[in-house]
Amino acid sequence: MLNDAQCKAAKATGEAYKLSDAHGLSLNVSKTGHKSWRHKYRYGGKEKLRTLGTFPEVTLKQAREICKADKQLLKEGKDPIIEAKRAVLAHRLAAADTFEVLAREWYAKEQPRWKAVHARDVIESLERDIFDDLGSLPVMSIDSTLVLATLQKVEARGAIETAHRLRQRISSIFAYGIAKGRAIADPAAHLVKVLKATPPSRRWPAAKTIGKAREVLAITDEAEVTPVVKLGSRFLALTSQRPGTIRWMRWDEIEDFDPEGVRPNDGAIWTVPAHKMKQEIGMREDEDFDHPVPLSGAAVDVLCQAWLFSEGSEYVFPGQHSILKPMSENALSYLYLREGLRKRHVPHGWRSSFSTIMNEWVIENGGPRDPLIIDLMLAHVPTGISTSELRYMRAAFIERRRKLATIWAEMLLQGACPVEILAQGRRRRST
Repeated sequence: MLNDAQCKAAKATGEAYKLSDAHGLSLNVSKTGHKSWRHKYRYGGKEKLRTLGTFPEVTLKQAREICKADKQLLKEGKDPIIEAKRAVLAHRLAAADTFEVLAREWYAKEQPRWKAVHARDVIESLERDIFDDLGSLPVMSIDSTLVLATLQKVEARGAIETAHRLRQRISSIFAYGIAKGRAIADPAAHLVKVLKATPPSRRWPAAKTIGKAREVLAITDEAEVTPVVKLGSRFLALTSQRPGTIRWMRWDEIEDFDPEGVRPNDGAIWTVPAHKMKQEIGMREDEDFDHPVPLSGAAVDVLCQAWLFSEGSEYVFPGQHSILKPMSENALSYLYLREGLRKRHVPHGWRSSFSTIMNEWVIENGGPRDPLIIDLMLAHVPTGISTSELRYMRAAFIERRRKLATIWAEMLLQGACPVEILAQGRRRRST
């Protein structure tokens, strides 16, 4: 058997020769003195020769270990040369399978299940905060240390909640990679314990008494904005739905409604498609979870005025510059901001105002507190009720909900200007 001294001492002799070790391993020396390890073995009845590397880059000890591993492959019925080529190809593919490649593949698979706004947020957050650091790295090379360092950069700018959301998204990407056989572990799985704790949930500023709510309504009614924005703001206050849902509201979602008033509108109902709702993905894909909004007379009056501004548009509250698009995403937010309401009341705050004031009103007027109806009006799944139960009971309370919506409208609109005034154009606030 060979030793290190013999391997080092082997010199060029003008003729190629080899120094044998054991088990088919030999050190081959070329005419010029180049030394390489070779392993001779038999596979499938044929003699084969595999090059293991050059000396001294591959030491005698390392060559023997490779030779031993080849023997094990032969016992398993595998050809060491083919397995070596397979390993090289696997490494090459792994190097090309970067985190960004995997992430975009995961995104393409998940995107159809998400709302457009959420899908845009997901990909933009990865492009902004993750891909620069992790995107070009092979999936198999990413460990928890690298992921944590990337997330801590997001934390450092004060975006704690964003860092936690990104951790969840990275974890989902690796879970997908594991299922596809392109990753073996999720390095983001346990980092939730290392990241900074998320701050308390944000509570939207909202008027908590009917008097304060009327003040907010008066301010927005008298603001110097377009009639469509004013009408959208009042409709938001009357229905207490989410601002984004109202922004995307379409005429074909409204039933039993006649904008000309020829037919009675006392049964008008707005049905928000399940896919537009903020709810579980399984519910968003099931039309049984469409959200019916029975409209009060005051809400119908707003729609009749909005009809005058939306000729040719599919949207109830069309954009200022094009009726082919809905009202601007920030139109209502800017309205409340410009009128100095940011710390008092925001568009989303009407949901809190309605829930707080109407729950108190029911009790003050001798009735039992009825959180079920109010939850249904706000498109919340009532506590203690399963989604299967909700599927069968949603339509049963339409008239009770309409009655409560009418009471809310009568309370809120006391002293308010007629809706026709809102549709007359911009009006300066009185001083």
